[in-house]
Amino acid sequence: MSTSRTKSGAGKPTRPATARRGPKVVVARPAKIVTPKPASTRAAKAAERRAAIIAAGLDEFVARGFAATRLDDVAKRAGVAKGTIYLYFTDKEALFQELVRSALVPLIERMASPPVAGVSARAMVERFAETFVRDIAETKRGDILRLIIAEGGRFPSLADFYYREVVARGIAGMQQLIEFGIARGEIRNPALLQFPQLVVAPALLAVVWQGLFGRHAPLDPIAMLRVHIDLIFGERSAE
Repeated sequence: MSTSRTKSGAGKPTRPATARRGPKVVVARPAKIVTPKPASTRAAKAAERRAAIIAAGLDEFVARGFAATRLDDVAKRAGVAKGTIYLYFTDKEALFQELVRSALVPLIERMASPPVAGVSARAMVERFAETFVRDIAETKRGDILRLIIAEGGRFPSLADFYYREVVARGIAGMQQLIEFGIARGEIRNPALLQFPQLVVAPALLAVVWQGLFGRHAPLDPIAMLRVHIDLIFGERSAE
């Protein structure tokens, strides 16, 4: 007896039914935290380079004078390429102007601040004298003043700039102080208001003297200024 064949595909092993897969679950990875470099780092380095250029400029100006100073030498002293200087300053004069602004202008503004109620005019002049000697005459800032005195005539634009930024502010502050002293009866000669330069003249003399003759005859600028203050206000009464 013959057996009938099954339909096509009969006899082949059947695959077990597979379970139907559900939606794919994606596990979110924790976001990678990237810490950005502080923006101040680059700014700090730029500020350091700028300060180094200004300091090198001061040394070169003092050593060589304004006319003979070359930006190549400033760059070498500062440890930067010459082209780096032009990122901050357009030319040698701009470098000198910034030197004055950064080294002297903030100090002069503090020294020329308006009179303070309850403080005598004499005490404020004494504080001015002490600050001038400590922070200008006995530091490299005094070299800037000596440089202006030596070369201002040859370079009027430097002298004009220095007058606007330093001298005019200092004179205006001193005039306020003299008016204050006259109103309080501490300054008896009102003509001093017309010549505020007389108040600061010994301080300038101290800077010039120390630069030219200090090695021959050292000057005690504080002692000299105290004598000058006695001439303006009268001798201090013994307490």
